Order: sequence, then C-alpha cells, then structure tokens
Amino acid sequence: MLIENMKQWGLKLALLAVIFSLLVVISVQQINLNKTEKQLYVAKEQVDYLTSENEIFKNYQEMLIVERDMSLMQNYLEENATEASEPLNGYKDWLKSQKLSEHFYEESDGEFKKSWGLFLAQEAKRYDMDPYIVYELIKIESGNTFDPHLVGPETKYGHAYGMTQFMKNTAPWIAGMADLPYKHEMLFDPYYSIQLAIVYLDFLQNRYGNWDKALTAYNRGIYGLEAYIQQYGHAKSSYAVKIQNGANKQKYVAYSSN
Repeated sequence: MLIENMKQWGLKLALLAVIFSLLVVISVQQINLNKTEKQLYVAKEQVDYLTSENEIFKNYQEMLIVERDMSLMQNYLEENATEASEPLNGYKDWLKSQKLSEHFYEESDGEFKKSWGLFLAQEAKRYDMDPYIVYELIKIESGNTFDPHLVGPETKYGHAYGMTQFMKNTAPWIAGMADLPYKHEMLFDPYYSIQLAIVYLDFLQNRYGNWDKALTAYNRGIYGLEAYIQQYGHAKSSYAVKIQNGANKQKYVAYSSN
C-alpha cells in the first residue's frame, strides 16, 4: 500500500514538474515577445527619424545645388567678361533675363533650369545674340532633354558631349577662342557648355553674316557647310530652319504672354 501511495505521489510530482516547466516556457516566450515588440517599436522610431533626416538632407542638397548654380553663373560673368556691342543696362537687363529664364523653364517643363536661363540671357546679351536661337539650338542638340551629361551617338569623328554637343576635336580651340580653360569633363558643365555654344555661334555669325550658314556650320562643321551649299545651292538646312522657326515661335509666345 505504501508503495502504491509513493507511486501516485511520484506521478503527481512529475505532472507538477511538467506543468511548472510549461509555465516557465510560456513566461519566457511572453518576455521575449514583449522584448521583440519593444525592439520593433524602437526600430520604427529609428526609421521615422532617419526618414525625417533624409528629407532634411535632400532639401539641404537642393539648396546647395541652387547656390552652386548661381555661384557658378556669377563666376562666369565676372571672370569671362567680354566687351559687348551694346552695354548691359543693369537692373532693366536683369529683369529681362529673369523673364527669359522663367519662359525657358516653363517651355521646357522645368528641364532647363532657371539659373541656366539667366546665364544664357546675360551671355547672349553680352554677345548681342538672339537668346531664343541659343535656347532652340540647345533644345535640338540635346534631343529636347536638356541633359548636361548627354553623350551623343558614336560617329566616325567620335562622340559629342554635353547639352550643346561639342566634340573633342572642336571644343578645345573654341574654349581657347573664349579664353576659357579646357578639360573634357568641363563639357558636362551646363554653364561651360552654354558659353561655348554662344562663343562658337558668335564666331560663325560674324564669319558668314546670316543664321542659315552659321547654324548649318554649327551642325555640319565649316567644311560640311561648304559641301552642303555645293550640293544644294543654299544653306537652308532643315537644322537651321527648325531652330529659326522655333526661335520665332518662342518670341511670339513670350510676347503674347506679356
């Protein structure tokens, strides 16, 4: 009888031990669950914080880019000043440049930055050049992308680079003509690219005296222009006509909106 009682007590103790073990496991799991929930909450807080910091950083970066663009424009204007055929008229010309930059920005759906437009307008004024011609040339040369880092398709002469698509064989001497330094990577600087285009167009316009020849020479090269005239008897290439028509349309739109 005693042995039977001992066996029963042994089974009860064993059962209690199992129940106790289960309770311990459940408690540990509950503790781990609480700990995991806390870790998830902390992680979410960190993600929210980093997201907020990232937005602040992005805004700061955008501000720095605008400041850099404006600073580069000002440096170009100060360091590469040339004597214009018609003097700048300070405030009035600045207002005109602002209107042009706004027009180019809106016409390009925001792709042609306002600081680029300001620089283009001021440089065109200094060279007594039609800014709409320059803008339309950039528009066509970049395939309407206004991408400063554009690399043109490979030709037998190599690639063309930047918004205004200069090649390595022509860019250095045009830079020298503008009294600018030259490095290949500078062709991807939008301000440098715009100034090279204006200087080259000024050279071609002074050489030929009309936009048909100047623009066709820009597109085909000086010898290419001569070959075109020899073949067709004129310099009214589709490239030159498209740019001039586009410029006239831009002037009409800008005039109508004033």
